[in-house]
Amino acid sequence: MAIGNLYDLVFSMGDNLGYPGIVLITFLISLLVFVPIPYIPILILALFSSRLDPNLIALSSAIGVTLGRSVIFFASYRGRALIDNSTLKRMAPLQRLLAKYGSLVSFVAAVTPIPPDDIVIILLGIAKFNLLKFILTTFGGKLIINLAVVWAAVLWGLPMVQQVLNQTTDPVHLLILAVVSLIIAVATVYLVIKLDWGTIIGKWFPWTLNNDYDKEKSNAL
Repeated sequence: MAIGNLYDLVFSMGDNLGYPGIVLITFLISLLVFVPIPYIPILILALFSSRLDPNLIALSSAIGVTLGRSVIFFASYRGRALIDNSTLKRMAPLQRLLAKYGSLVSFVAAVTPIPPDDIVIILLGIAKFNLLKFILTTFGGKLIINLAVVWAAVLWGLPMVQQVLNQTTDPVHLLILAVVSLIIAVATVYLVIKLDWGTIIGKWFPWTLNNDYDKEKSNAL
């Protein structure tokens, strides 16, 4: 289905879309890795094509996106088993760094509407970041950005918002963004696997080189 057709479908549904519909649509969109279909227009279309409450629109979308992103996170978490032990050993300092600062990274990725946040999610999953913390920080970030979007739309009005929609859903723009996102993602995953993170991170965060850090952290839980 073309991007424009998707948004037209949402607009035509109007009051029939409902909050469950917003959860479902944003969940499905957020499952698409490195395919930058923006879900923000869904919120705006739902706002102007129905009588739904702006706050509940933002909340429903935050739930849907968080569920979709959690699936990607969990797949990356489980996919760690496919990485050989020597690579995991090189990645250990990165894993320890993300374990400590992953909440901030996850929140910033969620609250910043700039792709590709898929890379951040995959890295956190591979690094075995805490799933509950990921869900809470992602939900919090998405709720904040969603509330900002829907209330900005209410204040600006439909004509101004329509101009933004036309720009963000342009097929050429989305295609370029998808290609760039994919290139960045492949390069990032390659570097994560190949780089000596002990040398890179150890200079600034020497505690990440300490093998006993994992044991101390486990004993503290």
